Amino acid sequence: MARRAFRLKPVSPEALALAGAWSILVDIVIAALLLGVAVARWAPAEDLPWTPLRLDQPVGLATGYKFARAVDDPRQCRAVLSAGGVRFVEEPDRAAGSCATRNTVRLRGQLLSPAAPVMTCPEALAYAFWTRHAVQPAARAELGEPIARVEHYGTYACRNLYGRATGARSQHAYANALDVAAFSTASGRRVTVLKDFRDDGAKGRFLRRVRDGACPWFRAVLSPDYNAAHRDHLHLDRGPFGACR
Repeated sequence: MARRAFRLKPVSPEALALAGAWSILVDIVIAALLLGVAVARWAPAEDLPWTPLRLDQPVGLATGYKFARAVDDPRQCRAVLSAGGVRFVEEPDRAAGSCATRNTVRLRGQLLSPAAPVMTCPEALAYAFWTRHAVQPAARAELGEPIARVEHYGTYACRNLYGRATGARSQHAYANALDVAAFSTASGRRVTVLKDFRDDGAKGRFLRRVRDGACPWFRAVLSPDYNAAHRDHLHLDRGPFGACR
């Protein structure tokens, strides 16, 4: 019986090019997976966007991204506060005309005086990160000791901006702002925005550092550099408009 001859069909240049492209793509995918494994193993958690946000971790490459996600998620916001040792109790949503408060908590402790103010969870989370990562480091660097008390003028007030009869509502009308007037150190030294913000010494440097250090966490940070209405306090809010001055 005669044998049938088989002839291989020539491979087109296009097919060869496609096979080469697929081979390169597979190599890239494998390299990316290996790189991801190495990053996940060796990079600190604060630099990895898929790891949980934690108050006790240093500020890293992914902290801002994770913080933005947490403040937009009421459940996650509370989870981060709880995991960070921040004590709070839930506050009911309230509606007082146009001064409605929603997604609010009452902070316990946290150095605040008067104690236990009501504020939105995003405001509370911003305050926790600010005091941990800006206020206390600045106090140790400039004043040589930690802060033991943060004095404030309150969080909630059903009013318009600057107390005007007409105009836009203040973020205080939603318990979404905090006005910080002074700090007291562990040894009892008092640093006030009104008297010390312009000081050339340690107290002034401390106040300007904590003002600048608030900007990554709050959307609006207003100080005596902004206008005379803020000559005696730092206004810190999580409203829709950004400012750092």
